[in-house]
Amino acid sequence: MADADDVRQLALALPHVVEIDSDGFDFRVADKGFVWSYPERRPGRSRRIRTDIAVVYVGDEAEKQALLLGEPEVFFTTPAYDGLPLVMLRLTQVSVDRLKELLTDAWRMRAPDSLVGDLDDGTDSFNPHLSRADQ
Repeated sequence: MADADDVRQLALALPHVVEIDSDGFDFRVADKGFVWSYPERRPGRSRRIRTDIAVVYVGDEAEKQALLLGEPEVFFTTPAYDGLPLVMLRLTQVSVDRLKELLTDAWRMRAPDSLVGDLDDGTDSFNPHLSRADQ
């Protein structure tokens, strides 16, 4: 079972990641978001930042649909995200290893080619239990 602290630790272990100040978590590479807290909106209520749910970049509609159909207990979407390559991920339904895979894939899709080599060069040394300063 993963949580917001795991998202933070894994995201910050990736190269060139910046955390944007928010009520939850929001991580970017080269000014492009790849994972952030779900801003739940319900009619008649104020927006609520859900740190138990992550919005994850998935690249394209085919990948989005595969995740939604293949693991509906883990992934979901809302009409606000229709047409966007994003899924919502219930953190309590994934292992830290699976979360690492999802965040690394999202990072790869959002990072410019000039930065992807930095991850590839350090793949063997990627340790999600160390902060970026420790690696």
